[in-house]
Amino acid sequence: MQVDKLGKSYAGQKIFSDLSFTVYDHQKIGVIGRNGAGKSTLFKILIGEETFDTGRITLGKNTIVGYLRQNETFVGEESAFDYLRRHGEKEDWQIRKLSSKFQIDLDKLNMPATSFSGGWSMRLKLCAALLVDPNLFLLDEPTNYLDLNTLLLLEKYLKSYNASLMIISHDREFLKKTCQETLEISKNGCYLYAGGIESYLAFKEQKLSSSIKANENLNKQQEHLQEFVDRFRFKSSKAKQAQAVIRKINKLEGKRIGIEHSAGIVRFVIPACVKRYNFVLKTNNLSIGYGERVVADNIDVACRFGEKVAILGLNGQGKSTFIKTLVGELSTVAGSFRWASNIKIAHHDQAAILALNDNEQVGDYLRATAASNIKTEAVLKMAGNFLFRDDELKKPIGILSGGERSRLLLAGLLLSSPDVFVLDEPTCHLDFETAEALAMALKKFNGTVFFASHDRTFSSLISTVLLEVKNGTVRRRDDDYQEYVDELERQLGFEMEQEARPSANKEYSREIYLAQKENQKKTRAIERELEKLRQKERLLNEYFLANPSSYDYDKIKELAEMQKTIAAKEDEWLELSV
Repeated sequence: MQVDKLGKSYAGQKIFSDLSFTVYDHQKIGVIGRNGAGKSTLFKILIGEETFDTGRITLGKNTIVGYLRQNETFVGEESAFDYLRRHGEKEDWQIRKLSSKFQIDLDKLNMPATSFSGGWSMRLKLCAALLVDPNLFLLDEPTNYLDLNTLLLLEKYLKSYNASLMIISHDREFLKKTCQETLEISKNGCYLYAGGIESYLAFKEQKLSSSIKANENLNKQQEHLQEFVDRFRFKSSKAKQAQAVIRKINKLEGKRIGIEHSAGIVRFVIPACVKRYNFVLKTNNLSIGYGERVVADNIDVACRFGEKVAILGLNGQGKSTFIKTLVGELSTVAGSFRWASNIKIAHHDQAAILALNDNEQVGDYLRATAASNIKTEAVLKMAGNFLFRDDELKKPIGILSGGERSRLLLAGLLLSSPDVFVLDEPTCHLDFETAEALAMALKKFNGTVFFASHDRTFSSLISTVLLEVKNGTVRRRDDDYQEYVDELERQLGFEMEQEARPSANKEYSREIYLAQKENQKKTRAIERELEKLRQKERLLNEYFLANPSSYDYDKIKELAEMQKTIAAKEDEWLELSV
């Protein structure tokens, strides 16, 4: 697919312009950009759901585009099987084979599609999108609201996916694991980098530093020349020379490097709360649920002031039920819990987002929410960090999108000077720069944070304590967040290995045994070759980082070919390993 000088506006307001990039076979591209840069709009244009104003899109004649739809609707009480049949002209055995890769067994296929929870629903939508056998697969925020188990499963599948991918995601860890190239979109264009998200961000930071330094040197030259102009411009003997120097100053201005977002680097400051040293929360034989239906019981946990508590667990286990109980939205089924006295709790979740007053203006809401000791300047800075500037502050809340409402609620909570934050999926509508800035601010905050998030970078930056909701109870874990993720990955790998393993009574012939031994030999040879290729790839990436202003076409082409070779070898390794 080739995109050439693409531009799009809504009601005279520019979304983006001059987007130009090419997608080749087997490229895996992470698509990033600040909120409002037009990433989702671009995807809708690429699949024909939106029109564009300027430019051109050219698809290869054999290109089949797949698109993961966030808001797919199910028809009536159709089963998951019927839903998948509706999306692809495949035999039932082919549907079952594909769905098994996402652990959707026959029992689940026969269940109503509407009965699937968020994570399972996403698995079903993935299967539907893949049934058309796309060789260019577009995924818009596929990790939103996924539990970690499903996220890891999706990650594993996409790493071995033998076609081109473009993935919009604010989850840095997910992009790092699935994409080898990075496309950043802004209002004034885009930049396609032949490397993953980590190396691109390092490259971007170095490029920004070099640009700032170049502009500073330019300022010094202009100031030196301006001194001459100020001294001699009104002396008749030097007037002509002074005019020449003025032209030189203007010419130097043309060399100034434009730095987009240089003033928009996000840094949050959360007002400190009164420091305390006792327990902030204790539960006593607590049971949670809905009416008489118990979701989890025998909950005995205690958390101290200042702890950053990650509430973990798979979807459907009771994380949201636990949070809603703690903030008083649900009554306890049995037992009790107690917050420390005289504390202020700030709560962020979907219900709180929907409860915002539609008639109130953005700026008025933030000023009303901010603590009395917060100055107007700090309110405006916080608003700007969440992309509410100038005319945006005068908008009524009722016309904001779901993502904008979520950001507004977060901004208000940060300004309200609470002792405790209780946050349910706070990063779903934040670009990763803002999400990571929020994580760093919450980490430095001297109060307490309870949060549920499937963003691994965000969670690992903050968490000091883990509360796992599993098997009908909530327990405190002593391991750290990364150890928890590693454990989930091992368990997932074990489950997939068990599913793939042949039954015990299956007899293996000598031919099958010898074929397996040969595969193992080939696998080891490919692993050695891959190590050499990756070393060459690292050296090329180091060259680009060391020479950010150099455009060496041969090296760029060499890196692209190297990554294609690596991808092909990885595919070969995977085929032999199955």
